[in-house]
Amino acid sequence: MAGRQNRTARVCCPSHPEAILVEDYRAGDLVCPMCGLVVGDRVIDVGTEWRTFSNESGGDDPSRVGGPENPLFEGAELSTMIGAASGPAGLDSQGFNKYRNRKTISPQDRALTTGFREITTMAERINMARSIVDQAHMLFKQVYETKAMRGRATEAIASACLYIACRKEGVPRTFKEICAISRVTKKEIGRCFKLILRNVDTSVDLITTGDYMSRFCSNLGLPQTVQRAATHIARKATDMDLAGGRAPTTVAAAAIFLACAASDQKKTLKEISEVSGVADSTIKQTYRVLIGKVDGLFPEDFKFTTPISALPKNP
Repeated sequence: MAGRQNRTARVCCPSHPEAILVEDYRAGDLVCPMCGLVVGDRVIDVGTEWRTFSNESGGDDPSRVGGPENPLFEGAELSTMIGAASGPAGLDSQGFNKYRNRKTISPQDRALTTGFREITTMAERINMARSIVDQAHMLFKQVYETKAMRGRATEAIASACLYIACRKEGVPRTFKEICAISRVTKKEIGRCFKLILRNVDTSVDLITTGDYMSRFCSNLGLPQTVQRAATHIARKATDMDLAGGRAPTTVAAAAIFLACAASDQKKTLKEISEVSGVADSTIKQTYRVLIGKVDGLFPEDFKFTTPISALPKNP
């Protein structure tokens, strides 16, 4: 009688009662290997978890599921935030939840969280790559740990960190572009930029016209022939010391205007100014310097639509 009850209680395939069922831990099913029938579902996985914390392994064996880690925070842990309760009771509990969050999150993590949030928000506005955001986060933490930027606005520091991260990743942005996605002035970002380079162990490469040329030409919808000519003009102008004291963005904008003027891809000063962030008058001044030494600036295989002699001297 007892054997009969055990046989009745045992889970088995109706068509193949003697078959040993296979457990699919991913789906949580008991499957008959003979016919593929799912006999039982929602089986609990009783295997080991993803990480072990035994003394013998030293915590290095990844065989137990733990909480999410973030090496940028103190203790490499993500803090738990207490949200407001739903309904009328939530109005009374907001102040209490804010107090509890302040008590449970360390001041360092709270400051880092604020800075990281500012960086992420600014980066999302112009669709920056994740590698740039991570680089800016790491730099912001270094700046915070040096305590050399006390008294500076968090958003100004975050903007400067994002500017430096863009340059370190090889996709530099101008101060005006960073200023456009933040709520601080270009002057304040520049000050924080200089302070970070002075107090933090980091460095950035010098910016050249080639760092901006591809992006400017792409935003203007120019073909490769014009872009190649503009790049050649800017490089020649630098080698001939025609651009002394001028920013790389200014030289790049003037070179693009000169290349467009000689080709069939005409662009106005206003269009180039909007893309490059350089004022019309500044582009015009640099263009006058280039047009005065135009011989030898263009590549030899460039196909002129407008000859050099017909190029405007004072646009």
